[in-house]
Amino acid sequence: MKQVLSQLKQYKKPTFQCILMAALEVIMEILLPFVTARIVDEGLEAANISAVYRYGAIMVVLAFLGLAFGAAAGKFASTAAAGLSANLRQGLYDTIQTFSFSNIDKFSVPGLVTRMTTDVTNIQNAFMMIIRIAVRAPLMFIFSFAMCIYISPKLSATFLIAVVFLVVVLGSITVVTLRIFDKVFHKYDELNASVQENVSAIRVVKAFVREDYENEKFARASENIRKMFVKAEGLLAFNNPAMMTAVYFCIIMVSWLGAQFIVAGDLSTGDLTSLFSYIMSLLMSLMMLSMVVVMISISLASIHRVGEVLRETPDLAEPKDPVTVIPDGSIDFDHVNFSYKHGSGKNALSDIDLHIRSGETIGVIGGTGSGKSSLVNLICRLYDVDEGCVKVGGLDVRRYDMEALRDQVAVVLQKNTLFSGTILENLRWGDPNATEAECVEACKAACADEFIDRMPDGYNTRIERGGNNVSGGQKQRLCIARALLKKPKVLILDDSTSAVDTATDAKIRAAFEKKIPGTTKIIIAQRISSVEHADRILVLDNGRINGFDTHENLLKSNAIYQEIYESQVKGGGDFDQPA
Repeated sequence: MKQVLSQLKQYKKPTFQCILMAALEVIMEILLPFVTARIVDEGLEAANISAVYRYGAIMVVLAFLGLAFGAAAGKFASTAAAGLSANLRQGLYDTIQTFSFSNIDKFSVPGLVTRMTTDVTNIQNAFMMIIRIAVRAPLMFIFSFAMCIYISPKLSATFLIAVVFLVVVLGSITVVTLRIFDKVFHKYDELNASVQENVSAIRVVKAFVREDYENEKFARASENIRKMFVKAEGLLAFNNPAMMTAVYFCIIMVSWLGAQFIVAGDLSTGDLTSLFSYIMSLLMSLMMLSMVVVMISISLASIHRVGEVLRETPDLAEPKDPVTVIPDGSIDFDHVNFSYKHGSGKNALSDIDLHIRSGETIGVIGGTGSGKSSLVNLICRLYDVDEGCVKVGGLDVRRYDMEALRDQVAVVLQKNTLFSGTILENLRWGDPNATEAECVEACKAACADEFIDRMPDGYNTRIERGGNNVSGGQKQRLCIARALLKKPKVLILDDSTSAVDTATDAKIRAAFEKKIPGTTKIIIAQRISSVEHADRILVLDNGRINGFDTHENLLKSNAIYQEIYESQVKGGGDFDQPA
């Protein structure tokens, strides 16, 4: 709760203004029945028309003041609640931006989306209700009961029976519904995951004709949520009958006992009239409190989930005195052990001892799950090692400012991503200040100019969300061009030419030799032809170094490399290259 409320920031003032206006509104409403009693006793029964006018004018003023205070409270409540939700979303988004991959893996993407949408909306609605009704209802209860005691202490004891009854019933309902709502939001994560998977993989779903299966899966997830909400709302439906039972009990008791007190001269007709008003105010305040408790019950699960993200400490922390200049592209792995879940004992990389000179071209090859991507993720510090250290430019990567490190270590990841916008806007992710001429030059080096020139708007052609209007190979080449614009000390290509033909792949590698000769290049590939011309080739197997030498020497001495080479070259060649 503290973590969430800290996001109020500039909206603290409207919050306190709302509380003040709600309190003044209650005072105006409490005074109305009291004035009504004076009209009956001093005006109507005494046949004093001037008293009726006088007290009537006071009632009109009180009613207008109550209306004004209520409207102001509503305005301030909306401002504060909407501001809190905006700050929460911004705070969540800013926090997520600092997360490492391991932090995001911990929550899952659908879980983070639910927290930023459904959970924040629940908190917004609950906060608006709390600062209005949670202030209004207790004050209304206290003042109404105080006025009842002032008018007739004996009759007031009757109300306590109804209050105890309502507290027991409403409290029991609230405790049960709280447990149900806590489970509902975990089901929301599953529903969002189903939607996200289907939307992002819609081509696969249609290609395998799995629409019916996915529809049934979504329907089951949605039905689970519906059943839980029906169960919770079914229990909450008992609030109203319990409330009406208490109201009718009080009305009957006050009517019966009040008539006797009037006959005995212990109570006036006006006081009895005002008592009926205070009874309704008192019991309605309890009803409102039960609604607040239910709303808080719903939001507590959301508050906990949002708080989890805000409290999460990023696994990767900036050093106290960060180094911002990387002298060269040399890379050293000193006996590195790494696992995605620290302390699990399941290493993705084990005892990696590797030394790469600045400007070298290094090929990395190995089977699926051998640790190729894990290795390069450590160079740009997307993860931290468990043991040992990774050095770039002779210095541990944990000593560098992360922004400076990643500016000089350009990565074209296995999953290439383009964003909505023009080709130029996507390229300038690499360098926001790059000129159009520099973008064209980078595209030539990545062989992307070939297809860009054929597009109707050239470099101003709009890329649809996720790059859906370009092919896999075109997307890869644009991502390579984007990385080249960074003019990095180290360039990592993580299987990023897998969707281009071998002729284009060769052109890209030749362009690298001319355009960025001093840059250290690490090329992860599945094809021998993509790495055989590298200065040295690293062979990984099950997270360990199996070989590190030139193409010729590995063919003589390394069994894994020989097997890959024979299966690709002697077995028929690459997919678009003659044997």
